[in-house]
Amino acid sequence: MARQVIHTDAAPRAIGTYSQAVRCGDTIYLAGQIGLDPATMEMVAGIEPQIHRVLENLKAVAEASGGGLGDIVKLTVYLTDLGNFARVNEIMAKFFSEPYPARAAVGVASLPRGALVEMDAIMHLG
Repeated sequence: MARQVIHTDAAPRAIGTYSQAVRCGDTIYLAGQIGLDPATMEMVAGIEPQIHRVLENLKAVAEASGGGLGDIVKLTVYLTDLGNFARVNEIMAKFFSEPYPARAAVGVASLPRGALVEMDAIMHLG
C-alpha cells in the first residue's frame, strides 16, 4: 500500500524529520501537534491557548487529509502537568462531538519547544 504524505500551510511546518500526516489507505496518522501558531511558528502562551491551538492545528491537518476531527478514531494527549486534564476535557468538548475518539492521556516530563500539551491522532476515512 502506497503512503501519501500530507502537508498544509494551515498548520505548523514540521520542525524535524517527520511529516504532518501520512495516509495509508483509509487510515491517516497525524503527527503530534503543539501550540505553535502556523503563521509565526511561535508558541502561544498559557495552557488554554495552547490546547485550542493544538486542536486547531490537528483540525487543519485532518482537513488537508480529506477528513475532519469527527473522523479521528484515536487521540493521544501528552501533558506536562496532568492537573490540566480537566481543561483538556472542557476545550475538547468544543471541538469533538459523540461518538468521541478513543483517547489516552499521558503525563510527560517535557515537550518540544517548552510546550505544555501535545496531541497526535489516528484518523480513518471510509
